[in-house]
Amino acid sequence: MGAPQVSTSTAGPAEATADYLDQRTGIAGAVKEFARKVFPDHWSFLLGEIALYSFVVLILSGFFLTMFFVPSMGLVTYHGEPATMDGQLMSEAFASTLHTSFEVRGGLLMRQIHHWSALLFMAAIVTHMMRVFFTGAFRKPRELNWMVGFLLMILGLAAGFTGYSLPDDVLSGNGLRITDGVVKSIPIIGSYMSYFIFGGEFPGEHIIPRLFTLHILVVPGLILALVALHLFFVVLHKHTQYPGGGRTNANVVGFPLFPVYVAKAGGFFFVVFGVIAAMGATMAINNVWNYGPYDPSPVSAGAQPDWYMLFLEGSLRLMPGQTEYVIAGYTLSLNILIPAVVIPGLLFTFLAVYPFLEAAVTKDKREHHVLDRPRNVPARTGLGVGFLTAFIILALAGSNDLIATHFHLSINAITWVFRVLLFVGPVIAFWITKRICLGLQRKDRELVLHGHETGRIVRFAHGEYIEVHRPLDDQERWLRVNYTAHAPLEIEPATDSRGVRRKGYKKDRRMQRLSRFFYEDRVEPVTPSEVAASHSHGEHDALGAADTTHAVESGSAVGGGSHIVSPDDTGSTKH
Repeated sequence: MGAPQVSTSTAGPAEATADYLDQRTGIAGAVKEFARKVFPDHWSFLLGEIALYSFVVLILSGFFLTMFFVPSMGLVTYHGEPATMDGQLMSEAFASTLHTSFEVRGGLLMRQIHHWSALLFMAAIVTHMMRVFFTGAFRKPRELNWMVGFLLMILGLAAGFTGYSLPDDVLSGNGLRITDGVVKSIPIIGSYMSYFIFGGEFPGEHIIPRLFTLHILVVPGLILALVALHLFFVVLHKHTQYPGGGRTNANVVGFPLFPVYVAKAGGFFFVVFGVIAAMGATMAINNVWNYGPYDPSPVSAGAQPDWYMLFLEGSLRLMPGQTEYVIAGYTLSLNILIPAVVIPGLLFTFLAVYPFLEAAVTKDKREHHVLDRPRNVPARTGLGVGFLTAFIILALAGSNDLIATHFHLSINAITWVFRVLLFVGPVIAFWITKRICLGLQRKDRELVLHGHETGRIVRFAHGEYIEVHRPLDDQERWLRVNYTAHAPLEIEPATDSRGVRRKGYKKDRRMQRLSRFFYEDRVEPVTPSEVAASHSHGEHDALGAADTTHAVESGSAVGGGSHIVSPDDTGSTKH
């Protein structure tokens, strides 16, 4: 019998733990594959990371606050700081908020970190969606991931609203009162829904505990699930990349997740955390003791919700109050229903269905992993700017009282200006943006065909003046010509060969009109034959270094429009 074998492994605790897990879960293969995943490198991709890291800060700070918040509407007499609140009758929710702010060590800091991270979370989601929209990152196969991001934005609004309402102060209480009015404006079912939400007549005794459950359990759980699904789709479909040399729909040019992006992401998380902590420590926000406990009687100017809900406030302020009707004993409050339900519904529906609408008008079934330059899709870019214009106008209208008091203007005049701008502004923004995009495309064509102006003018021996242009390098030329200019849809005739009206013609006709709206005004990319023709100048091509010794140079433009593409200082080949 041989001597028993003794293990001589010198593996450390980390290696031993990894080996233990791998033998029982087979995780090594997945980790290896994921670590080798390549991601492109661009600053705009950090917007999604900011949203993710802000959410992590929200979870951490929210866990701390949950330990001290009392989600109850039971009335107590408060004793403590600040002196202005001492001895007042208030809900336990408001009292616990004051206690956390003034008695718990670090409580006010954590409250402000939580609030600022919520604002940054929504700002990052909105700007991330803007980047995805303007670059066309929602195209096949990412339509479902766009919907996931859209739902994350809606849940972010829900998380913000439920958290914003928990302190039960005057400001949040007024917001809940507005919510009650919006719900009751819905025909037939509105009053029943209000009774269900508040557990009776407003404000009832149950709304704060219900909002607390939604805020710390339901909404965060759904957000976590959708974030995981969103990241899964990113890995599954591979990351989109900006156009450039060597980048196609069949590859990804970038760096592997490990070790490059693991280090970058870890460092960036602490950067985001540090910025939010600095904001929480130095910038006061939502000082509820300045407002006092909720009381339905005081109403003051300057009461605005957080920025992401300000558009809804502005929509309500712009709607005329006369549009309320009593029909068969039932009140139809269009003055609330239209601004608080219809207008937000139209804006959010536009965001949700746009990827499918664009796919329908292009009939494009290909996969897209290379992003668009916004200038190359003028209609989409114009619609996005028009949407943002409407959002900004509504947000400004939500502060019409502050604008009036700060600038000493008439609030009625301001309201009427915003009413007109809400209808006119997005249209003007769309038209201007589209014209700018088409102009930039034409500029790209000129650069590809003729090169960059150098300011050098040369004269031939026979007296002709020529402007010398510097040619584009291969990377820059590729960037400006590698795109598809979709044409409006072509449809079959209304009737077939026997004169019978074709089924589905009306639908096809509507889609054709829509495609004309999107793609009738377009600039085709430069073709290789156009480049070759533009660089053929006959005897001008013979101009070289030897000829320039016999040419008279001038620093100012002379002559009209003729040019020649000349080698640049790096010695690139002359075209």
